[in-house]
Amino acid sequence: MASRDNSAPSAANETYRLPPQLFDARCAVCWFVLGLAALTAASFWTLDLQWAKFLSLDALRKMGRFLGELTTPATNAEFLGRLAIASLETLAMSALGTLIAAAAGLALALPASRSHPGDPAYWRAPTRLVLNGLRSIPELVWAALLIISAGLGPFAGTLALALHTTGVLGRLFAEAVENAPAGPAFALRARGVPAGRVFLYATLPQILPQLLSYTLYRWENNIRAAAVLGVVGGGGLGQMLAFHMGLFHMNETSSILVAMILLVAMVDFASYLSRRLLQR
Repeated sequence: MASRDNSAPSAANETYRLPPQLFDARCAVCWFVLGLAALTAASFWTLDLQWAKFLSLDALRKMGRFLGELTTPATNAEFLGRLAIASLETLAMSALGTLIAAAAGLALALPASRSHPGDPAYWRAPTRLVLNGLRSIPELVWAALLIISAGLGPFAGTLALALHTTGVLGRLFAEAVENAPAGPAFALRARGVPAGRVFLYATLPQILPQLLSYTLYRWENNIRAAAVLGVVGGGGLGQMLAFHMGLFHMNETSSILVAMILLVAMVDFASYLSRRLLQR
């Protein structure tokens, strides 16, 4: 008689798992989602959201008139000339602030990182505390504080961008230094090469593309922040926006918003091309 193959299970003996229940008392994720839903419902209940007034005919009529004025930008030559100067000022603020922050962030990233397992890194904790303090204060607050000492204009806005971005880039650069492959640096240290040359010839070449990518990403963010810093007197497009919106000049406001969109799109495209070149 032919022996039966017992290794292959029969279809009758196959077990099928039932789909999980929608809510399980032992499921931590279920309780977390339920808590978020309860908080969302409580937010709608506690806020005084006057949907009836917001969707009334009078409100819709005012919104239509506002949008109609906003979609007709000002095109006179004198205003466009001042708009071009403000756009260049905003671009310069973002570029210079990011450049200063990249240099200062790299300088602070070295003491804020542990380059190898045997590194005592005495300054790691206090330097990271400084970086946390710099990036925890928003650009608008930095600009409002610096305007008192530096005065109105792009200088205060540039310093505000540089201080906040230094905290962000310094922390990112420190993480990149600590996560760099340790082999080349270990080989140089074993030959008695000083720590500064080890960083220049072993660590920096490995993390340089990552540092440039972080810097370009922050430049994209800073071009948006620079356009807003002018609201508190930091110069550039934001200062023009605050002035004309305060006087309800909707045509000029429309032109400023278009300039902001074009400027951000241009910087995003330049950053995209730079990343493509770095990947080759």
